[in-house]
Amino acid sequence: MARQPDEAHTRPDGVDDATVDAVGKVSEAFELLQRARGALYEFHQQIGYVDDTLGEGLQMLRDAGHDELADELTTTWLGRNVLPDRWTFEVVEEFERTYMDVAIAGERRVREQLMDGRAHVQEAERKARRRADGPDDDR
Repeated sequence: MARQPDEAHTRPDGVDDATVDAVGKVSEAFELLQRARGALYEFHQQIGYVDDTLGEGLQMLRDAGHDELADELTTTWLGRNVLPDRWTFEVVEEFERTYMDVAIAGERRVREQLMDGRAHVQEAERKARRRADGPDDDR
């Protein structure tokens, strides 16, 4: 016999399969967005590391007597914007404000209006279907 989802993940009364599936798809999109957000933060941190490492390399060029080349790269590469007028922290901030905040509000609105605020209802139902009674081993 399948185990039932806990109350926090139980389908609200009157909600049909199509709605559960649609909310599940919106939730999946939001989870994908969270992964993309992580990649953006990874990019932000990696570019910072690139710039710090480049600064060290340019100092080493100077120490080795290659001032002209170090000066050129300091002017053309070190501290350069990754987009016009923007460092990565500004890209991250704009992303948060113009995209992420809207997505967070939209995903929450879908859950609140259609699922009484409950998350992962579709997944909880899948778990209940796939997980037969057995030892309580938290599998």
